[in-house]
Amino acid sequence: MVLTDRKRVFFINVTCGYGSTGRIVTGIYETLEEMDCVCMAAYGRGNAPKGYNTYRIGDDTGVYIHGIASRITDRQGFYSTHATRELIRRIEKFDPDVIHLHNIHGYYLNVKVLFEYLKKCGRKIIWTLHDCWSFTGHCTHFEYIGCMKWQNGCGNCEQLREYPGSWIADSSAKNLRQKRELFSNVPDMVLVTPSKWLKSKVQSSFMSQYPVTVIPTGIDLEVFTPSPSDIRARYGIGEDKYLILGVANPWRDRKGLDEFKRLSRILPDKYKIVMVGLKPRQAATLPPEIISLPRTDSIKEMARWYSAADVYVNLTLEDTFPTTNIEALACGTPVVTYKSGGSPESITDKCGIAVSRSNISAVAAAIDVIVSKGDLTDACVRRASIYGSYERFGQYYDEVYEKILL
Repeated sequence: MVLTDRKRVFFINVTCGYGSTGRIVTGIYETLEEMDCVCMAAYGRGNAPKGYNTYRIGDDTGVYIHGIASRITDRQGFYSTHATRELIRRIEKFDPDVIHLHNIHGYYLNVKVLFEYLKKCGRKIIWTLHDCWSFTGHCTHFEYIGCMKWQNGCGNCEQLREYPGSWIADSSAKNLRQKRELFSNVPDMVLVTPSKWLKSKVQSSFMSQYPVTVIPTGIDLEVFTPSPSDIRARYGIGEDKYLILGVANPWRDRKGLDEFKRLSRILPDKYKIVMVGLKPRQAATLPPEIISLPRTDSIKEMARWYSAADVYVNLTLEDTFPTTNIEALACGTPVVTYKSGGSPESITDKCGIAVSRSNISAVAAAIDVIVSKGDLTDACVRRASIYGSYERFGQYYDEVYEKILL
C-alpha cells in the first residue's frame, strides 16, 4: 500500500498481544507500522506487551462491576460508561484516520456510548468480527443448539447461562433491538470476518448493509512448521501407534470433549489419542487410554505436538474459524473435522476430510483414510502457506486499508 501521508490507526479489542484476537491486533499493528502508519491499540483486560503504543480502557474494578451487573441484568456491553467516555477522549487526542474494532464484548465497553460517537466522528471504521455477538441478543455462537431467533427477534434465550452469562434476567430481545439501532447506518464502516461461514451469517442479519471481506486468520509459519520432536518417547507412544491429537482452550462439550470420549471407544488399538488443554476435573472424566494434558502457553511446544501427530482431529460443534486447523497443517499434519461453522474451510481433500457433525463412525473412517494415504506433509504445508500465513493475512488487510484510505 502506497500512502501519500502517514495514516493513523486506532485499534480497540478486549485484549492486546495475547489470546487469539489480541495476537491478531498486534499482528496487524506491526504490518501497518511497516507501511509507515502510526498506531495505537486500546484494550480492556489484562496487560499489553512492551513495544506497542497502547491504552488500557478502564481498570479491573470496572470489568468486575460490569461483569457482575451483566450477570444480573443480561446487559453485557451497556455498562462501563465512564471508561468508554475516557476512551473517546483518547481517540480524539490520537486523531486517527481509521478506527479498527475487534471484540468489543468482554465487560469493558459501553457500546451505546461508543457507537453514538462512531456515527458522528467522521472517521473510517473497520470492524473485524470474530464471532456472532454483534448481531444476536445474547450469545457469541448459536450453531450448537441450532437457534435462529437472531434473524427475527431474540427472547426466551436458550443460552442465557452461556457467555456472557446471566443468572437472572433475560434481556436478549431488548439487546437485539438496541444493537440493531446502534450498529446500523454507521457511515464509512466495513466488516471483516475470518470465514465464509461467518460472512454468510452476517449477510443474513441486520448487518447485511455493510460490505464484508473474508480474511482467514494468519499464523506464524516460522514457528508452526514440521519440527523434530521427542514427544513420542516422552509420553511412551510407540512408533507402532498412530498419534491422534486434539487441542482446545477451553475444552467443553461444544468443543468436542464428549465427542472424543465417543471416538476413543471405537478406534482400534493402533491409534493413540492425546488431548491438550484439559483441566484436571475434565481429565478425570476421560477413559484411561486417552493421554490428557493441560494447556500450554508455549507455541513451540504446540508445534512439536502437531508435528508428532499423524492426524489432527477437531470435533468442535461450533466455531467461527479454528486456527488450530491451520497450525496443524503448517506442521505437516492432515486434519479431520466436522462440517461445523468455518472449521472445514481451511482444508482440501489433499490435506484433510470434513464429515457431518457428531458422526463419530465417519470420523473414525476418515482417520483410516488419512493414514492409508501415507505422508501428506507437503500437501498440508502447501495449504497452510497459501491460505493461513501471516504474509497472506497482511496482504488481505493491506487491500482493505487501501480501499478505505486511498
